[in-house]
Order: sequence, then structure tokens, then C-alpha cells
Amino acid sequence: MTTRAARIPLPILIATLLLLFVATARTGAQAPDPIRYTLRFPAPETHYVEVEGVFPTGGRPSIELFMAVWTPGSYLVREYERQVEGVTATAGGRAMSVEKTRKNRWRVSTGGATSVTVRYRVYGREMTVRNNWIDAGLAIINGAPTFLSLVDGGQRAHDVRIERPAAWSTVETALPPLAGAPDTWRADDYDTLVDSPITIGNPVTREFTVDGTRHTLVFGGDAALVDADRAAADVEKIVGAARNVMGAFAYPNYHFLNMVTGSGGGLEHKNSFLTMSGLFITRTHQAYLNWLSLVAHEYFHNWNVKRLRPVELGPFDYENERLTKMLWVAEGFTDYYGDLLVSRAGLYTSDEYLDALSAQIAAVQNTPGRLVTPVNMASYDTWIKQYRPDENTANTTIDYYPKGAVIAFLLDAKIRQATNGAKTLDDGMRLAFERYSGAKGYTPAEFYQVMSDTAGADLTPFFKQTAESTSELDYSEALAYFGLRFRPAGTGRAGADLGALTKNDAGRLVVTGVRRGTPAMTAGVNVDDEILAIDGVRVRADGLATRLAQYRAGDNVQILVARRDRLTALTATLGATPTAAWQLEVSPAANAAQLARLKVWLDGK
Repeated sequence: MTTRAARIPLPILIATLLLLFVATARTGAQAPDPIRYTLRFPAPETHYVEVEGVFPTGGRPSIELFMAVWTPGSYLVREYERQVEGVTATAGGRAMSVEKTRKNRWRVSTGGATSVTVRYRVYGREMTVRNNWIDAGLAIINGAPTFLSLVDGGQRAHDVRIERPAAWSTVETALPPLAGAPDTWRADDYDTLVDSPITIGNPVTREFTVDGTRHTLVFGGDAALVDADRAAADVEKIVGAARNVMGAFAYPNYHFLNMVTGSGGGLEHKNSFLTMSGLFITRTHQAYLNWLSLVAHEYFHNWNVKRLRPVELGPFDYENERLTKMLWVAEGFTDYYGDLLVSRAGLYTSDEYLDALSAQIAAVQNTPGRLVTPVNMASYDTWIKQYRPDENTANTTIDYYPKGAVIAFLLDAKIRQATNGAKTLDDGMRLAFERYSGAKGYTPAEFYQVMSDTAGADLTPFFKQTAESTSELDYSEALAYFGLRFRPAGTGRAGADLGALTKNDAGRLVVTGVRRGTPAMTAGVNVDDEILAIDGVRVRADGLATRLAQYRAGDNVQILVARRDRLTALTATLGATPTAAWQLEVSPAANAAQLARLKVWLDGK
């Protein structure tokens, strides 16, 4: 016997099916349990942080933990695991075995428990932006050198609870607080954890809002001599200038973490940066301009490299090098905008900006290695050369920071000229961001195409010559477009140059480098030679420049050096001082159109 099923009204049926679908989707998409850390500083004056991590096991008999060996933005394997000690594990109140399986990996038995608690200590006393610093007044915690994580746990949330010493008032980080969990912050995944430095102490902070987005300027460490109000007002101007270049902000909020430590350097992150500076950064004009340029550089990275990136720089492999030929764009173009944003914010005079650009050009043109290694290969070799310079580095390779910045300058002028001023490098960067930011990344050919599309002309030959060869850069087109020139040599005595880099070593004038093609190399001067006398007259450790000022380029001199305790006499023909040859200035012959283009470029309008 059959029965007829009851007819369900169509609207009720659709609603029921929808509810079932939503319930199934929620069940299937349930997020895995987070990894939960607690940071403790029971004796910060000893430079240690105690880390406790609770790791879900998924019922496995063992889990594999790892520590990153490098941190994004600083391309050198730094072996962070060397500062880790005392790794122990427990589960259900019982001690679990911990076995180190590689230099930066640990296998932890679970005993069948659903989670394992791992404890260890990390020593932090490296005053750099890429490592940890912990003392009685301040903690600077970076993710890569601090947190062990599951080898397969990259997509899990990572929660960080911080137990502050009573003397420390504030935690500053771009990580969002975890709702309902006091003193706890959440990273949605391991990448975010590594990309979010944490500073703890008693900072001076200032906040400002641009286009409804909150920005927090933090001065940690010894900020007593810093004019925080002035700095915040000027950083706000830089943020506005950068917004005009790249468009809307790509972050929910941003933290400028500047540690006043007497050290230097900066490292970019997606929603923050970490920099270090001296106590007097707002006390002298040039020191302040240098700091503003650093701020602008690291801040511009939130677009260029953290979101718009070479294809090789993501997803990250934190245990091995990621080789790319495009750091001259990621870092060099950022360096170009670092100074240009200060100008467009109204914080550089035009002469000050031209001085900054001149220094970049001189850094390229006075490096013999520019004729040996193309800048794209200098990028590829950064893991073995950039952070390990020696006395011969300048002879064999080129720094992709200044050369990339100079290429950006030449490219900007080329795009403006090709489009009769309708398009600029700003347009090219926005178009690149539109096409390749986020998970995509770009190849060299794709980046060349973006810029060609912006210019309305094929720029591949330009990139082949400037970035992929050792050809000399041609400045003529850019200088003519903006009405600039290199300052002519003076009519008086030409400065004399030996071409040896030296240092005052406890009163000894010691050679630290000899540039290829210089009088010093031709004469046979060696690194570690002690220069004793020129033309039979002693040269004191602080007196080489004064002595050379007594000569003209082309003069022959006798140099007495001590080499491994033996005296050696050398003959050198002095050359001309190289640095002055690359000083930009407005040409006296510049016409109204050139001056107008120069103003538009420097003002960004």
C-alpha cells in the first residue's frame, strides 16, 4: 500500500533547505583551534622572555614544531633558533618527550592528548628591528625569533597573551585585541603573527586620523627629548602624500612603532613598521629630515612589497631563502618615494630633495660594482651579499636600494614625457597594485608590462638596459625634462682623491676598502695597510682629508704604509674627488615649461 506524501508549501521548503545549507556550511567551515601563547617577563633585566604555547594535536601521537630562520623584509638566514633554550612539554599533567629533529625543528610526543603545552625561553639582546630586545624598561618582540609554531599550522589563528611587568604600562601592536580575553591579541594566521611586532613599555604615543582611518605614532624607549607633537603632525602629512600616490588605505589601522634606542634601521610590516632612532631626532634639522625619510620609506612599504610584491615573496617559506630579482623595485622604488613623499608633504625644500636624490645618484655612480653586476642579480644574490658586505663588495656588486631609486626617477620622467605629463610613475604603481596586490604577485615581465601600459609605449628595452645589464645609466632625458643639470666643476683647485676608505683605529690610519679603478688600487694600497706618511710627512689618523686638500688631481705622491709590520713605499697619482660630480641643481637655462614640470613632480599635484 502506498501513501501520498504530505505537500510542503514551497516557501517553507526553501527556507528549510536554506537553514540546512547554512548549518552544514558552518559545521564544515569550523575554524581549527588556535595556538595560544603566553609571554612572561619575570626578570626582564636578564634579557629573557618566557614563552608558553598551547598546541592542538588533532589526536596525533606527536607534533612537529618549527621556528623561522629569517624574517620577511630582511633577506638573510639569521638562525633565530640559536636564542631558544629549555624546551619542555607537558600534556595532562605529564611530561612529554621533546626531540630536536633539525636545527630549527622539535618533535613533541602527545600521549594522545588533544593539546600539548610547550615552554621555552628566548634570549633577546640584539638592538635591531629584526630581532628581540628585552631589558628592564622595554621589550621589543618580533614574531619570527620568538614563536615556535606547528609545521602545518600556518592557517590557524595564533593568540598572544602578555603578562606585563608592573612597571610597564602599555602594549603596542597592530594585532587586534581578542574580544573577551584581557591582555590577549589575535593573529589570524602565522604570517600575520610574524608580520606584527609587539612593543611593551612606557611609550609616548600620538594618534591621528586620515580619511577615517586611525594611525598611532609610538615612541618607545627613551623618548624624553622627542617632540612627539611635531613628529605626529609631520607624519600625518606624509600619510596624506602617500595616499595621494596610491589611493585608498589598504589597512584597517596603522602603527608607527619607533623605538628611541640610539640605534637605527627600519623594517616594514603590513599594518605597522618598526624603526629605531637616536634620542635627538627632532633636535637638529638634518637628523629630523633623515628620520622623516625613513618613516616615509617604511610606511610606503605597506603598499609596495607588503601587498604589491614580486611573485617569489609569498607564500613565504620561513625555513629557506626566497630568491627574487625584483628587490630593486620592492626596496629601490620605495626608497625613491621615501624622499619624494617628504617633499610632497612640504617638509623638504626643493634643494633639500635634490640633495637627497643627488646622494642616491652618487652612491650608484661611485660604486665600481655597478659595471660588474646588474641590479636584478644584486637582488637575486641579496641572501649571500647584501647583509654580508666585505672590503671588496663595492667592487663586485651594486646596492639595489639606491640604484632602484635612481631607476624609478628615470622611469618617472620617461612616463611623464611619453604621455605629455598625463601619466606618471604614480599611475604605474596604482595600476600595478590593482593587478598584482594581494595573493597574486608579479613577475619581471608583468611589472615591465604594467609600466609600458602606463606609458603607452614598450618600456622593456629601458628595463633591460637599466635593471638587467651593467650599462651606465643615461640621465640626459630626465634632466632635460625637469630642467635640471649636474653642477659643473668649480674653477678653482680640483679636490684630490686617493680612493682608499680609511678609519681611525686607536690613532692608526687604517685602510678599510680600496675601490676598483682608483689611484689607491693602481698604486697597490691594500686593505689593512696603515698609512704612515705622504711625501715623507706623517699623516695622523684624523688628517688624511686635510693632507689631500693640499694636492691637485694628477699630482704624484709617495705613500709610506705599514703592512703586517713591514714598511712599504708606494707611488700614487691622485685623482679628482668623485662625489661633487653628481650634485643636481636647477639649470640656469631651464624654461618655464621645464620649471612647471619640476614643480608638479616635487609637489605631486
